[in-house]
Amino acid sequence: MGRKILVTGGAGFIGSHTVDALVERGDTIRIYDNLTEQVHGANAVRPSYLHPDVEFIKGDVRDRDSLKKAIAGMEIIIHDAAEVGVGQSMYAIDKYISTNVQGTGILWDILVNDKHSVEKVLIASSMSLYGEGKYACAEHGMFSPKPRPEEQFKRGEWEMLCPDCQQPAQAVPTDEEKELDCTSVYAQSKKDQEVYSLMIGKAYKIPTVACRYFNCYGPRQSLNNPYTGAAAIFCSSVLNDKPPLIYEDGLQQRDMTHVKDLVRGKLTLMDNPQADYGIFNIGTGKPTSILQIATALIELCGKSFTPNVIGKFRIGDIRHCYGDVSKIQSLGYSPQISLKEGLQDLVAWGREQETVSKVEDAHQKLVDKGLVV
Repeated sequence: MGRKILVTGGAGFIGSHTVDALVERGDTIRIYDNLTEQVHGANAVRPSYLHPDVEFIKGDVRDRDSLKKAIAGMEIIIHDAAEVGVGQSMYAIDKYISTNVQGTGILWDILVNDKHSVEKVLIASSMSLYGEGKYACAEHGMFSPKPRPEEQFKRGEWEMLCPDCQQPAQAVPTDEEKELDCTSVYAQSKKDQEVYSLMIGKAYKIPTVACRYFNCYGPRQSLNNPYTGAAAIFCSSVLNDKPPLIYEDGLQQRDMTHVKDLVRGKLTLMDNPQADYGIFNIGTGKPTSILQIATALIELCGKSFTPNVIGKFRIGDIRHCYGDVSKIQSLGYSPQISLKEGLQDLVAWGREQETVSKVEDAHQKLVDKGLVV
């Protein structure tokens, strides 16, 4: 017997793939999405890729009356609606806090104060709230560092240094117990979402799970949004015959997770009562450098240029962070899509889209705001 599930942000990149997987297994889905212009374009209508059998409601999570109607009759809520992007969040502050924090607050206010049939809530959290990942020094052992000092960037030294001996440290998998140290407004807003949701869920005995997404990529990720993930930004540049713009030296590492693997992880957490009130990384557990992603996309697109590695630091960025996924693996999850296969999937989809690379404009905006050093 299928469940009645509301997916906020369900017309977006991750949300729509989540919807597809739920429909395929027989669940009844309602989407609530505001079709934000930055992702969907001006005067957007229901995207053609949305499954025809799902109900779609256009609305903003900050609109209490509209959101309340969307929640009515639902048994599970997957809350994916959010403003996304580290760089932009550092100047579009009100938009990020009001959507991500206030929007989540309104959702919980409805669940606490109005009648409903919701039995479980999944919150889309983010690896960004860790700040830097975990590191190990050969002499002094494991540590969770603070952000690198600006003086270090001016010397062109990018690697994280051990606080005791000042020697370069090795990145290690970041587990859910690591101290959180947000370095951007986006990260802090996702932390607030997570903390409020678990706190209120426990108080009112509504099983809640925080899903800490690592760096997700794949088809339907907006190629016209210069604040989306690195793989989509690079893909848009390459398809427009522009070398990808890379900060620092390009050797910073992330955990690149194909959207179908991420959705598989979410459904594992939704279905398993052992996940209730827990926090889980959803990633691959494997580090990939930013330069490696850009180079692979250039090769897949048959281009001959090289990435534009600018040797500058973007305020709010971190050096290395990839996930320890042993906790979610203990519930039966395992990623299945290799980076090569996943990037091929992204490029194939990108070739079918009309793409406009706006990364130079986004970079200049950050420069003008003093956010690039």
